[in-house]
Amino acid sequence: MPPPILCVSVCNLSARNCHNILPAAITSLWTAQNLFTQSLILLPLNPFLSVTAEYGVCENLRKLEITGVSCRDVYAKLLHRYRHILGLWQPDIGPYGGLLNVVVDGLFIIGWMYLPPHDPHVDDPMRFKPLFRIHLMERKSATVECMYGHKGPHNGHIQIVKKDEFSTKCNQTDHHRMSGGRQEEFRTWLREEWGRTLEDIFHEHMQELILMKFIYTSQYDNCLTYRRIYLPPSSPDDLLKPGLFKGTYGSHGLEIVMLSFHGKKAKGTKITGDPNIPAGQQTVEIDLAHPIQLPDIENLRNFNELSRIVLEVQEQVRREQQEEEEEGQDEEEGRSRQGDSQQAEQPAQKDDAGAEGTEAAGAAAAQESAPTSQPFVLPVGVISRNEDYPRTCRMCFYGTGLIAGHGFTSPERTPGIFILFDDDRFGFIWLELKSFSLYSRIKVSFQNAEAPSREAFDEMLKNIQSMTT
Repeated sequence: MPPPILCVSVCNLSARNCHNILPAAITSLWTAQNLFTQSLILLPLNPFLSVTAEYGVCENLRKLEITGVSCRDVYAKLLHRYRHILGLWQPDIGPYGGLLNVVVDGLFIIGWMYLPPHDPHVDDPMRFKPLFRIHLMERKSATVECMYGHKGPHNGHIQIVKKDEFSTKCNQTDHHRMSGGRQEEFRTWLREEWGRTLEDIFHEHMQELILMKFIYTSQYDNCLTYRRIYLPPSSPDDLLKPGLFKGTYGSHGLEIVMLSFHGKKAKGTKITGDPNIPAGQQTVEIDLAHPIQLPDIENLRNFNELSRIVLEVQEQVRREQQEEEEEGQDEEEGRSRQGDSQQAEQPAQKDDAGAEGTEAAGAAAAQESAPTSQPFVLPVGVISRNEDYPRTCRMCFYGTGLIAGHGFTSPERTPGIFILFDDDRFGFIWLELKSFSLYSRIKVSFQNAEAPSREAFDEMLKNIQSMTT
């Protein structure tokens, strides 16, 4: 019963009846008053409760009482101010790139750098380390701290350049230095990055690549610019679920690749890279309209036999592209003769749609007719960093891989074969390099990483590629 009505009712009772119900009435009034007071206390916070729930900090609101920070402060000075940096980002570290995930963690915003597992263990989980954190100290403005190095948090700064770009700066880079100098810093970095010592690495070229990466990346001292990246959109017709994968790249170790689907093509874009093929470049392209039937297991061991099959498909693709170009020229000439471009464009669009539909139908038919599983073995002479690759596969397609000299010189696309092993693993054989790359899915649920539209994702791919072209 509401407190005013309860008071009137008690006043109208006789003395005897009032004496009987007085204890219960007092209890009811006390309870009602508490509920009313609590509602008044919570009322100014209600607009922010839904916001804090969205950012996942509701369970931490009790901690605010201890620190003396209000929910309003958390929203205005932390969540709202830094909302644009939540999600996935790629740092501008020359050819090497990277993968940063900025999340709300309790009453902190933390930037986690995700690192591939140690080479060549491609199926192991990702490693991660904090690069910076943002939090509130009492009722002051948010504090930015650099987490780089081994001496604990220290003073840092974040500048939001625009919605899809921000930069970090460490104001106390002396915290990154070690008492043993650069040698100790290199040995520590090598253990963290590669899980071994330089003496364990016998390949001289790999030693040079590792030392080069340490010198290049350490000069930034966590003063970096980040650009937003999105996870690829998916479709029920996709060959497998698109996303992020770890892949083996010879002496360069493991790198992160984003697999996305674009009609009759699938593309693998480097999120991390190396001096030959930098981050942002399209490392592999798969032609889903041209499946490849592998030979029996004995003939598959023969590299020349597999190479013959792939090169035949390459020639077929070249002829089809040439025919499409010639048909396009004929149509253009026909339009100019007719003099009415609008009427001539309509049948051309229908022809294109028909051709695309035929190719898509052909790829779908190939998927249906292919066996669910077939034996697989690498041909003799093909180099693999990881001998523990799957011995059965589902399907294979013709594809091309991007190769280049040091410094991304003389890049060219060379033929290869894409091998789908299962829902979470695929491989690529580089014919010219006689090399095999194995890719394994990154099984991490990233938040705030979905592209707002297909166009936004395509634009993102174009932007990160142009940074290293």
